[in-house]
Amino acid sequence: MKLLTKKQKRAIGLVILPFIGSLAIRLLYATNKKKFHAPQSLSDDNFIMACWHGELFMIPYAYTHYRKNPKVKLLISEHFDGDLIARTLKFFSFGTIRGSSTRGGAKALIQSIKEIKNGFDLGITPDGPKGPRHEIHDGIVVMAQKAKVKILLVNIKPTSYWQLSSWDKFIIPKPFGEINYFISEPIDISGMGLNEAKNLLKKELLKHEY
Repeated sequence: MKLLTKKQKRAIGLVILPFIGSLAIRLLYATNKKKFHAPQSLSDDNFIMACWHGELFMIPYAYTHYRKNPKVKLLISEHFDGDLIARTLKFFSFGTIRGSSTRGGAKALIQSIKEIKNGFDLGITPDGPKGPRHEIHDGIVVMAQKAKVKILLVNIKPTSYWQLSSWDKFIIPKPFGEINYFISEPIDISGMGLNEAKNLLKKELLKHEY
């Protein structure tokens, strides 16, 4: 019997894996205690929410902690793993913008600014899609300043977890522990220089590292 081609395997994976992934996210959230170290509430102003790529798995609940009816688009790479993430996020009613600093960057930047101005919140992993790990790319600063919005920084720290050997050291919480969500006050970087803003965001995102 002829083995499936790589293209066929990916096509099957795009149907099955996002559904399984969305169930896993819901199950792990339900079976863990949750603690939010975060502002009590936010204004209705739209914002950019950012977390490290390695902590992306449980990000939907950081956003829905404040927005019960999602109006958000996440900037996701055009690679295959980006396809999986985008389809998984659809199960949480999250939209996506496809592109990154390495593929489709200028187009994604323009579209992201447009969507923010149209009233959408934006989600981004500032060290994605391929690293270096914990290094801030320029895009988040440019987007926030051009669209005149503030940034919420998110760290997601489970007490018990699996950690992959990928470049981002991707973390998946184990059940029956506690997930700590550290969410910053909205940060205003308007008027800052590029490097000043990047250094500030990196410093704040590294506050809760293990």
